[in-house]
This record gives sequence, C-alpha cells and structure tokens, in this order.
Amino acid sequence: MIKIYHNPKCGTSRNTLAILQTSGAEIEVIEYLKTPPTRAELSAMISAAGETAHTALRAKQPEAKEHGLLADGVTEAQILDAMMQDPILINRPFVITPKGTALCRPSEKVFSIMENPPKSYTKEDGEVVTP
Repeated sequence: MIKIYHNPKCGTSRNTLAILQTSGAEIEVIEYLKTPPTRAELSAMISAAGETAHTALRAKQPEAKEHGLLADGVTEAQILDAMMQDPILINRPFVITPKGTALCRPSEKVFSIMENPPKSYTKEDGEVVTP
C-alpha cells in the first residue's frame, strides 16, 4: 500500500499522484488539508524522509510569516506546532511506500521509492521525466 499526502490544487502533488497511479499499486490518497496527520505521524514522516521540520515547511505560504516561522532561531517544535494549526504549511506531497518515504519535490523524486516506476512520465506542463 502506498500513501500520498496530497493537495489536489498543487501541480507537483497531482503529477506525483499520476506517476504513482502508473504503478498499478493500491494507493491511499490523503487530502491532508481535510485530514491532517497527527503530530506524531507528521514528525515520523518528516524524519523517515530524511527531512527536518524546517525543510518540510512550505515557507512560501503567508501563514509561515504570520506564525513567525521565517525568523532565525525558530525551533523544530515551533514549526511542527504551526503545521498542526495550519496544515497548509506542510510541504507536499509526502509519499510513503514499502521502499521508503519521500517529500516528492520535484515529483520525479517519487521514482526512487517506487517498486515499479514507469520508464518515463510526461508532467502536466509537458516535461518528460525518467527514473
């Protein structure tokens, strides 16, 4: 079973989901803005992906500035707290497969954790990517 923490409004997330669908594997799509992970799930997912709360933060969101997360000295705990309050701050998409966990930015990063990656994939914008 593959899990994707997905935002259907995000092109990267849509491309990643489409790549996963080429594998034929069963996919659990979690729209994390509607059903956010628990703090423990989020922390574990970030760690398993080799990320930190800082690198998993969607810093472009206005909420990042509103929460004061762009200042020097902000702790991992403060970022996780803000992500729990405003899930839009969680960068996406996170994908969990039997081969591993990854923050799939860019979307082709998902190839590295797929058991059956496609030979190539054409993104929404027409760019062709390969594993």
